[in-house]
Amino acid sequence: MIVEQLAVDEQAEGQRLDLFILANMVDYSRSRIQSWIKSGYVTVDGEWARPKDKVKAGSLIDIEVEPVDEQSWEPEAIELNIVYADDDLIVINKPVGLVVHPGAGNRHNTLANGLLAKYPELKHVPRAGIVHRLDKDTSGVMVVARSLVAHKCLVEMIMARELKRQYQAICLGEMIAGGTVDKPIGRHPTKRTLMAVVGNGRESRTHYRVLERFTGVSRLALELDTGRTHQIRVHMSDLGYPLIGDSVYSGRRRTPKGVTPEVRQAIESYGHQALHAVRLAFNHPITGEPLDFEVPLPDDMLSLLKLMRAK
Repeated sequence: MIVEQLAVDEQAEGQRLDLFILANMVDYSRSRIQSWIKSGYVTVDGEWARPKDKVKAGSLIDIEVEPVDEQSWEPEAIELNIVYADDDLIVINKPVGLVVHPGAGNRHNTLANGLLAKYPELKHVPRAGIVHRLDKDTSGVMVVARSLVAHKCLVEMIMARELKRQYQAICLGEMIAGGTVDKPIGRHPTKRTLMAVVGNGRESRTHYRVLERFTGVSRLALELDTGRTHQIRVHMSDLGYPLIGDSVYSGRRRTPKGVTPEVRQAIESYGHQALHAVRLAFNHPITGEPLDFEVPLPDDMLSLLKLMRAK
């Protein structure tokens, strides 16, 4: 897979995404570029987009010029926690450590491989039906399209922000009250693989409230109005309350003062960001029926909370 990256300058502001790419990649037809965009092989500042979307100055566009052939994704027997399934949808509870779909250098043992083994018909659906992602080290509820019609509808619903997503997180710092972070997120100005709060980023809004407060630590409930890459992790870090275990966005690892040795050890040894997608609500893309799925916190988050409650 070869990833081509284009930067949008001020002169290109307001152009359609497909036309901007066409002007900068003259060896490819407009129909092929539109196909890439609709299949999810093009991202703008880390997010999927539509051919007609207008580009903004300062945005970075990544294009998989030779995308991974989905037909080569191999079915592999992987244990999956299926929460719900019908002819059009599959809802799963993704564990920490499971990559969502194959990529360069990581073609096996992904959610897509496991889905193809359990539901062979997904070989006929783009990206094995995967319409949204969770980071490898974020656990929680996800929806997968099982039919082409459902795939199209779910992608449109995500773009229209009609899927309601709720998360829980454990962060460093004693948060006094809830609130909203309304700050744009885009590529980090110097660390291009990371995201950051930047002035020319895309609109990003995270609502949060305090569920529990401990010595130097808070348990939060969070809801997203937007779905930017690493949104919660970036916003909480910018707010001064980075997630426990987030080695990427928490800066120098620190431990709250005043905690017991047991809690200190648990925080310092926590191996991934303490973030879980707990709830997903949306209308069924075919029947219109309201659906609402909630999954419990993973054992490691529960153990950490139990330890802090017992201090």
